[in-house]
Amino acid sequence: MRHFLTFALFLLLLAGCATPPGKSSSCNCSDNTKPAPLTARYNATSWSALPNWPGDNLRDSWPAWLKSCNKLANKAGWKEVCSEARALPTNDDATIRTFFESRFQPYQITTSEGAESGLITGYYEPLLKGSKEASPTRAPIYGVPDDLLLIDLGDNFPAMKGQRLRGRLNGRKVVPYWSRADIEAGKAPTAGLALVWADNPIEAFFLQIQGSGRVQLEDGSLMRVGYADQNGHPYKSIGKWLIDQGQLKPGEASMQGIQAWARANPARLKTLLDSNPSYVFFRQLPNAEGGPIGALNVPLTDGASAAVDPKFVPLGSPIYLATSWPNEEKPLNRLMHAQDTGGAIRGPIRADFFWGYGNEAGQFAGRMKQQGKIWLLWPKGAPLPNTQS
Repeated sequence: MRHFLTFALFLLLLAGCATPPGKSSSCNCSDNTKPAPLTARYNATSWSALPNWPGDNLRDSWPAWLKSCNKLANKAGWKEVCSEARALPTNDDATIRTFFESRFQPYQITTSEGAESGLITGYYEPLLKGSKEASPTRAPIYGVPDDLLLIDLGDNFPAMKGQRLRGRLNGRKVVPYWSRADIEAGKAPTAGLALVWADNPIEAFFLQIQGSGRVQLEDGSLMRVGYADQNGHPYKSIGKWLIDQGQLKPGEASMQGIQAWARANPARLKTLLDSNPSYVFFRQLPNAEGGPIGALNVPLTDGASAAVDPKFVPLGSPIYLATSWPNEEKPLNRLMHAQDTGGAIRGPIRADFFWGYGNEAGQFAGRMKQQGKIWLLWPKGAPLPNTQS
């Protein structure tokens, strides 16, 4: 998963009421009446304050932590803890617990307004059926078109480091890239770019939301695909569209509920999908063991990796998550690892729980929309991350 800046926001930044870093502005903007964006507070606490610490599946979380160390070991504050971790046995819960309690300080993350809980959702790696052959009933899974421009705004505005703009050339002008409806109508140069054709259009749509997946071909072989780029348009929830149209009740707008609606309303499926202008392009990946590659550039681990907002939770950090199982009140308390990001994962107390691969994982992910609390586990003695706190 990756971040992107929409054209609407970019144009706002370049409007008369927005000024480049280091400049002053005297204009009176209507946006000045909007509340300031939430920021994070990191509240040092004791280990006993973490609900049911060390939670469930502690031993299963350890391999994910070692994967994070592959990226953190050369960074200040992490070298010693990662060196020690690599020398520890991986099958002893007591040793793992002692390691974290002796090496890390837990900080409960709250918002600047004092909120202690936020939204916890789930995602997974789906399994689709498909073919290398096109047909009118199949949906293409495209590679990246040649005319899609990627502009890193941090090259000219350091304060916008990490913000990227997608677009295309129209003569000498850069304009927004084609929307989903435009791409499906053939306006983008996608001829010859289909990696594979999915049998089910709604499952192909959910593949774009998840960002990676596997496609079983007619001969039984599997093709693995992963996120390559995005058209720059903001994601709009098709579940919300169905609720606004009176087609589903709020409690019915899960992934499973949307799929059931699509099966019952094939003539309206295109209208539903076109309500979300965002479109994801893919690349073929090796059929390696393990989960898909996350934003930390390590394979995700079932039930131990999470997508976070890196403005508030640095990638690679261990976190402790206290939430509940999907559609249940049963506590789900677990040591997780911040190894991915997502376009919809925004805010200090926000996480996407990676459930794994296949239909069973999809059942959990599709129903997960819980409230939860997050603790950042940070090496003792190391300065807190330079975030928007």
